[in-house]
Amino acid sequence: MQFKSGLISAAVLGASIALTGCAVKPDASVQKNNAATMTLVGRHASNIYFDGAAEIVSWHPRSQSVLVVNSGKNAVDILDISHLEGKPLLNPRAASNIPLKSRINVSEDIPELTLGAANSVAVKGDLLAVAVENKNKQQPGIVAFYQLQADGEAQFSNYVTVGALPDMVTFTPDGRYVMAANEGEPSDDYLNDPEGSISLIAVVDQKRGGNIRTIRFDDFNKSGRRHNELPKAVRVFGPGASVAQDLEPEYIAVAPSGNKAFVSLQENNAVAVIDIETASVDKIVALGFKDFGTSAIDASNKDGGVNIKPWSGVYGMYQPDTLAAYETEGKTYFVTANEGDARDYKGFSEEKRAGKIKVAKSHPNKSSVKDKKELGRLKVTTAMGDENNDGRYEKLFSFGGRSFSIWDENGKQVFDSGSDFERITAARLGTNFNNNDDASKGDSRSDDKGPEPEALAIGQVRDRTYAFVGLERTGGIMMYDITVPEQAFFVDYVHNRSFDVDVSKHPEMGGDLSPEGMTVIVANDSPTGKPLLVVGNEVSGSTAIYQLD
Repeated sequence: MQFKSGLISAAVLGASIALTGCAVKPDASVQKNNAATMTLVGRHASNIYFDGAAEIVSWHPRSQSVLVVNSGKNAVDILDISHLEGKPLLNPRAASNIPLKSRINVSEDIPELTLGAANSVAVKGDLLAVAVENKNKQQPGIVAFYQLQADGEAQFSNYVTVGALPDMVTFTPDGRYVMAANEGEPSDDYLNDPEGSISLIAVVDQKRGGNIRTIRFDDFNKSGRRHNELPKAVRVFGPGASVAQDLEPEYIAVAPSGNKAFVSLQENNAVAVIDIETASVDKIVALGFKDFGTSAIDASNKDGGVNIKPWSGVYGMYQPDTLAAYETEGKTYFVTANEGDARDYKGFSEEKRAGKIKVAKSHPNKSSVKDKKELGRLKVTTAMGDENNDGRYEKLFSFGGRSFSIWDENGKQVFDSGSDFERITAARLGTNFNNNDDASKGDSRSDDKGPEPEALAIGQVRDRTYAFVGLERTGGIMMYDITVPEQAFFVDYVHNRSFDVDVSKHPEMGGDLSPEGMTVIVANDSPTGKPLLVVGNEVSGSTAIYQLD
């Protein structure tokens, strides 16, 4: 079934699949009068595949340049989009109408350091910040600062040293600070596990980085003064790790007011709320668990195709990667792309297939656990679920929520997209749903986080606010109207991928694979005069630009 751009009604979806557990809530008046559409109008093909050539993206309005993290080159690519006219691409999967203007190689600008990959990029005014890890990931990384010129060229300013593995960098809305999420990931043998932290870097004269305040989590350690504030549902489970070592900041979303930030602690299934002025942790929020007994999933890659149904006794850990924040009606909300992530190292792994563990007799789906066509293939954690410590699991917890969620500023969930992503892609793509990002074989990710939502951006088109969610594995972008957070609803799903091509052999023919990072360009700054959505696609190394009409 092929859907046109715009709202897919429940009636249309129901003709193909049941809607149990689905959060699709179309509004006919919005569909008729206000619903935005996405049209692919720009694309840069790096011709570098499977090497992270297009990941996190940012935007410099004055030079009309898109900044793209090219981790394969340990660099930041600068793309020129000044000529875009908003016309649909005629050959969208192969087109490359956006030229590469220049490239920043941080290692060349700071030869005295032994640097690893560039992980994130952010722009405020003419100041560019780049988060770069140490070649030894467990050692401190840096944030490098550049001045962007009117022609888009970058001049190195300075760098500051931050925590281990700075994975994300962002500016506060007023431009006074840069914040870096230092993940502090352990070594593969798990013998070196640095503390996770957040760096709050003062911006000096809008030209360079200055004084750093480090926000730590050691007060939440067992011997710390705030340990009793740590919710029990926050997952702290690394072998021999303190709380501060175990918490791994992944992504930061600053509230539009600029007074607080929300930081995803992905492996811990939690979010830290940061008070920016005091450079302190306000609180840590446990996100809880999603009941797959009421929100159906396809749990197997060996069941012959689409088989979305509820599984009692099975739960999803939300474990968001990307966050975004917005305000409406005077209230602040944060939005999460519930990707999921397991700790899987040579020295320690929590990941196992359900069929390989012992399940308690009381589990409501015990008879399905050994069947690879049912629950047997589903990847679950061994770090929780054995509630009485007898070696048998009363509950099964899998990785990710296969959804996106909206939460109020206190961490109360006000919306979740339920089973939408799997149901909509199944209706649109048939057996190509839950595909992998580096090979075309449908249903291949059903046992392992499904469509795997990762990239996320929020933007406004006229008087409506939209969330854009990139599906890392299947590919494509989900678009939801989130103007009223509690009544968010699905608007559109677009993808620029060919499932008829074996992308492991012919990636140049596959289109855009694995959206990793996104940002919205507002209409006043856009070369087309209309809002644009910029998407960095990690596996295909392509940067795509959609016009929001």
